Amino acid sequence: QVQLVESGGGSVQAGGSLRLSCAASIFIYNSRWMGWFRQGPGREREGVAAMDSDGSTSYADSVKGRFTISKDNAKNALYLQMNNLKPEDTAMYYCAAGTTPYGGGQYLGRGGWRRVDYWGQGTQVTVSS
Repeated sequence: QVQLVESGGGSVQAGGSLRLSCAASIFIYNSRWMGWFRQGPGREREGVAAMDSDGSTSYADSVKGRFTISKDNAKNALYLQMNNLKPEDTAMYYCAAGTTPYGGGQYLGRGGWRRVDYWGQGTQVTVSS
């Protein structure tokens, strides 16, 4: 049972907010970094935010100050609070996990997604101007 299931996507006006949720299996959730990636139309998949097993976080420059990654250990859930959304945030958002407890931020750069081990099915976020 290796599962990541996202929810919370939808359509919102620029400046609005959404909170994405990721329900993770215990196998995925324990002792490994987890994060959020996104892929807009005609664009390469890119890292958005990551959280290591010790709670340390990393963010892409494009979302710093607007997005917050968090987790609820009791629920085996990962969240992405997205505020002040912009049209360029429109994308399919994916919950993801690696096989190591630390270093999630290193996967957020260009091409880093190719080394990510586990993926959810994605949830669509559409931001209109």
